[in-house]
Amino acid sequence: MSCLNSASENSSGALRRFLPSAFLFALLIAGCTRSGPPADLVIINGAEPESLDPAILTGQADGRVALALFEGLTRYSPTNGAPTPGLAERWEISPDGKVYTFFLRRNAVWSTGEPITARDFVYSWLRVLDPATASEYAGPLFYVKNGEAFNTGKIKDPSHVGVKAIDDRTLQVELVNPTAFFLDLCAYPTLAAVPHQSIERHGDRWLMTRPVPTSGAYELVAWRLNDRIRLRKNPRYWDAAGTQNEIVDLLPCINANTALNLYETGAADVVWDKNLVPVEMLDLLLKRPDFHHYDFLGTYFYRYNVTRRPFDDPRVRKAFALVIDKQRIVERITRGGERIASSYTPPGVGGYQPPEGLGYAPERARQLLAEAGFPDGKGFPSFHFLFDTSSKVHEQIAIEFQEMWRRELGIKAELRKLEWKTYLRAQAELDFDLCRSSWIGDYNDPNTFLDMFMSNNGNNRTGWKSARYDQLLREANAQLDPSKRFRTLQEAETLLVREDAPIVPLYIYTGIEYYDPDRIKGIFPNLRAEHPLRAIRKVKPAAGRPASLR
Repeated sequence: MSCLNSASENSSGALRRFLPSAFLFALLIAGCTRSGPPADLVIINGAEPESLDPAILTGQADGRVALALFEGLTRYSPTNGAPTPGLAERWEISPDGKVYTFFLRRNAVWSTGEPITARDFVYSWLRVLDPATASEYAGPLFYVKNGEAFNTGKIKDPSHVGVKAIDDRTLQVELVNPTAFFLDLCAYPTLAAVPHQSIERHGDRWLMTRPVPTSGAYELVAWRLNDRIRLRKNPRYWDAAGTQNEIVDLLPCINANTALNLYETGAADVVWDKNLVPVEMLDLLLKRPDFHHYDFLGTYFYRYNVTRRPFDDPRVRKAFALVIDKQRIVERITRGGERIASSYTPPGVGGYQPPEGLGYAPERARQLLAEAGFPDGKGFPSFHFLFDTSSKVHEQIAIEFQEMWRRELGIKAELRKLEWKTYLRAQAELDFDLCRSSWIGDYNDPNTFLDMFMSNNGNNRTGWKSARYDQLLREANAQLDPSKRFRTLQEAETLLVREDAPIVPLYIYTGIEYYDPDRIKGIFPNLRAEHPLRAIRKVKPAAGRPASLR
C-alpha cells in the first residue's frame, strides 16, 4: 500500500492541471445517456472505428467491438489469448492435418432467435473472399483450399472453395496445407459468423438497422459517432451465463490527456493502448499499480510505396533506413521500455528467431544514395512522409525522421498528417511515399507478421511484389518440420527487411493499459493483448483506496 500511496502523491500535482476539462467532459458524457441506464463498464477504445463489419474492418479498435458482437468457430481465452471452443463445441482433424470438421453447438442462435448454422459460416467466409467485398483481411482464408484463387478471380465458382456445410451443425474445411495456427485464425473477427439475411436485405447499411442479429456475447444498442458505442448483453448467446456485464460503453478517444482525465474522474473504467498514456507523465504513471506494462506482439515500422520513384530503387530504401537512429526514438520519444527492431517479426514469436535487418550505418547510406544517382541528396525529388493523428508520438517520430534524413543524407522530407480514417484510406490506396505503420500479431506464430507482405495480401500496402518471397512463404507453411520451416521463413524475412527492404522495422511494442485491479477483474496480460469484453467485470472498490483509483 505504501507504494500505491507514494505513486498517487507524486503524480497528483501533475494530474491536477488535467482535471477541470475532464469534469466538463464527464458531464457531457453523462448527459448523453440520460435516456438509458448507465453502463456497467466504460472502456476508452482508441480511434473511432472505421467499420464494425468483420469482413472489412481494419483497425484494432474496430476488431475489439466486432469480437464482442460476432463470434467464430473458436474464441479467444481471456487468460492467454489461445483459441478455445466458440460457436463450434468441438472439431476433428484428419490425420494429414488438412481437413477440419467442426460441430456447431445446438444452442448457437442469433441474438434475434434464429439458429446459427454451418451455412452461415459458408456464407460469411465466401463473403470475405468475394472480390466485390474488397476485404483487406481476406488473407487468413487463403489457407483454405482455393480461397486465394477465388479472391483473386482465378476461379469463379465458390463451390470450389474448401468450406462446406455437411448439414446444419457440421462444417467441413479443407486446407491447402497443414496449418498449425488454423484454430487461431478461426477466432479472428474476419472469420466470424455474420447474418446473411440482414446483409442481403439491407446491403451495406445492415449495421445501421435495428436489431442487428449478432452471434457473439453482445448486441449493438447504438453507435453514435464521436460519442460512444453501446453494447448490451445478448441473452441468447450460448455462454450468456458467463458474460459479466449487462451494458458496456466504448468511448472513442485519441488524446492521451483526455483519456487520463476521464479515467481519473471515474468517467471511464479501463483505458486500452500505450498511445493513450501521456508521454510526459509516463515515468510517474508506470510506477502506479493501476498502470499495467507487459510484452506485446506488435511492431512499429514504416512502409515505402515502391511504385513511386525514387522509392522503387532498393538502394534508396536502404539508404533511408540506414540513417534511422532507433535507439534515440525509444529513449527520447516512446519511453515505454520498447526494444529497437532489426527484424519485422518480434524475436521469439512461436520459438522463431528472425534474421538481422539493416542497422545504423550513415556512411554506407550515403554511398547507396550516391549509387542511386543522388550524391549528398542532390536532385532528390520532393516527397512526403504520411502519419495519422491518433497519437502525437507519430508526429514526434516523423519529425525525428525528417531531421535524420536532412542531417545525414541532405534530403528534405515533407510531413503529411491525416485523421485516422483518411489515413487508412490513403494507405490502402497507396496514396503516399512513405507511411508510418504498425502491426499487432493475430496469433503466436511468425506467419502472422510475414504473410501480410505476400503479393496478393490486402495488408501489403507497399506495392511490393516478390515471386520469390511468395514462394518461400508457401514452402514454409507447407513444411511440417519446424526447424526447416523457420529457416525458410528467415530467408523470406531477409528479403523483406534487408535485401529488398519495402519496410523498415523501428521498435517492438510494449503494452500498457490502465485500470484499478481491485475494481476490474478478468483482464489478464497476454502477448496479443486480447481481453474479451465478456470476461471483464467490475467489483466494488476496496476500502481505503485513493480517490484517484476509485
